[in-house]
Amino acid sequence: MNRYSTMLLLGSLTMTTFVHADALDGLFDNSIVGSISQAINDAYKPNNNNNNDDDRRWDDENQRRNDDDRRQYEDRHRQLEDRRRQLDNQQRQLDDQRRQLEEDERRLDDDYR
Repeated sequence: MNRYSTMLLLGSLTMTTFVHADALDGLFDNSIVGSISQAINDAYKPNNNNNNDDDRRWDDENQRRNDDDRRQYEDRHRQLEDRRRQLDNQQRQLDDQRRQLEEDERRLDDDYR
């Protein structure tokens, strides 16, 4: 009886393994594998023109944004350069006024002595 039970158990396990293997083989049928391969290829290499149009439109918008950002940067840079020139001119005027003041003080001192 013990041998018979062991044989029955081993036989049923073997059959279960064959059934599972057959089910797995059905899953990997060539048409399913082909469909999955095609889906992966389509995801990485789309052939329809809609995606190309979308990509081109996005590139155009991105280029326009970059151009606008560049223009804003250049405008701001020009404004800062203008401000620097104004400050330099003001500094020169102050330096001139200071020299004039020092010269006036020296004359006053010379006249007083």
